[in-house]
Amino acid sequence: PNQKPKRLIDTLPEEGRLRAVQLASQIDPKNHQSITLYGTEAQSKLTQFSHSMLDHVKNTNVGEIGDILNDLMKKLEQVDPEELNPEKRGFFARVFGKVSRSVNEILSKYQKTGAQIDRITVKLDHCKNTLISDNALLEKLYEKNKEYFLALNIYIAAGELKLEELYTKTIPEMKKKAEESDDQMLYQEVSDMVQFAERLEKRIHDLKLSRQITIQTAPQIRLIQNTNQQLVEKIQSSIMTAIPLWKNQIAIALTLIRQKKAVAAQRQVSQTTNDLLLK
Repeated sequence: PNQKPKRLIDTLPEEGRLRAVQLASQIDPKNHQSITLYGTEAQSKLTQFSHSMLDHVKNTNVGEIGDILNDLMKKLEQVDPEELNPEKRGFFARVFGKVSRSVNEILSKYQKTGAQIDRITVKLDHCKNTLISDNALLEKLYEKNKEYFLALNIYIAAGELKLEELYTKTIPEMKKKAEESDDQMLYQEVSDMVQFAERLEKRIHDLKLSRQITIQTAPQIRLIQNTNQQLVEKIQSSIMTAIPLWKNQIAIALTLIRQKKAVAAQRQVSQTTNDLLLK
C-alpha cells in the first residue's frame, strides 16, 4: 500500500519519454487556449481513422460470401454420384429403368450443374482475393491505431508530468509567496493556477477516453481479420478440395458404369461363341 503507483511516463520508451518531457515544458499556464488545443492533433487523426474503419465495415459484405458457399454446397448435392450405381437404385428403377438412359440423364444434369459450379468458383475466387486485400488494409489500420495509442500515451504522460509539477511545486510555491506578502493579486494568481490545473486534469481525462477507443479497436480489428482468414480458408478448401472430389466421384461412377456395360457385352460374346462351338 505504501508503494507509489508507477507513472505512465516511466513505461514509455526512451524516445517517447523525451517527447513527453518536451511537450510538458510547452504547456503554458498563461495561455488559456493551450489546454483547449492540447492533444487535439492526435484526437483528430483518431476521428479520421474511426471514419475509415466505419467505411470499411460498410463496404464489406461478408454475408454474401456465406450465401455463395451455401449455394455451392446445394449445387454439389444436386448431382449425387450414388445415383449412377445400379445396385443402389430402387427396385422398380432396376426392373423397369434403363441404365443407359439414367447415365445420360445424370451426365446431362452433371454438365449443367458443373457449369454453374464453375461460375460459383469464379465468384469465390474473387471473394477470396477481396478478403485477402481487406486483411492487408486492416493490418495497416491496426498499425495506425497503434500509432495513435502511442501518441495519446505521450500526450497523457506529458499532461500528468505537468500536473504533478503544478501540484507539487508551482502551486505550493505561489501559495507560500502569496501568504508571505499578503498580496491579494498573488492569491488570484494562485486561484488561476489551480483552475488551470483542474482544466488540464479534465483534458487528460478526455485524452484517456480517446486512448480507450484505440484499446478497444485493436481486438476488434483482429476479430475481423480472423473471421476473414477463416472465410479465405473455407473458400480455399471448397475450390481445392470439395469441388475436385465431387468431379472425381462423378468421373469414377461414370467409368464404373461403362466398364460394367463393357463386361456384360464381353460375357455375351463369350456365351455366343461357346454356344456356337457346342453346336
